[in-house]
Amino acid sequence: MEKREAARTRRRILEILKQDGPTDSVTLAGQLSLTGMAVRQHLYDLQKNRLVCYQEERRPLGRPAKLWRLTPAADRFFPNAHADLVLSLVDAARSSLGSKGLGRIIAARARQQISQYRQRIPARLPLPQRLKRLAHIRTEEGYMAEVKTRPDGSFLLIENHCPICTAATACTGLCDAELDVFRSTLPGTEVRRIEHIVAGSRRCVYQISRPSRGQSG
Repeated sequence: MEKREAARTRRRILEILKQDGPTDSVTLAGQLSLTGMAVRQHLYDLQKNRLVCYQEERRPLGRPAKLWRLTPAADRFFPNAHADLVLSLVDAARSSLGSKGLGRIIAARARQQISQYRQRIPARLPLPQRLKRLAHIRTEEGYMAEVKTRPDGSFLLIENHCPICTAATACTGLCDAELDVFRSTLPGTEVRRIEHIVAGSRRCVYQISRPSRGQSG
């Protein structure tokens, strides 16, 4: 029973680090309702298995804090949408149909996504509700998505995981199509990607805002 509980706690730590990025043990302890000592023990066990590592950050007072983050080895704990199969299908499509043929396949997939998303996200809903539904759908698909409101009234759609990252790295057209899907699903908004996993970021982040009056005409 204790081993099972410890395994659940360590999995939760991995999920928090995936969601929030580099985090110190004090913050983790607060989120898990555990003592700092207990959390550090879990972190050291995860470190032994090469699932987490840390980097020291200087603080105004006291010793530097250890900011814990995931290693690439932790990716196996998160869905990858059958990366090897998807990658081989992308390569086969490119070999058989050429780049233009692959582009047509990606465009057809994007049209299907737009149709499915629009059925579940009515355009009449206020933008915050539409974004909440979109984040829910994307989380169902394995993207660990969330929405945050910015002080200027715009929104961030944050995807903390990319289940098709392997395929997207080999075929950047998938990422371009994804941006088109969001723009078509959220009419009356401006959508731009400001962080990108494929480009080396920890996550993908999209800024969504309403166009200014001068642009809407």
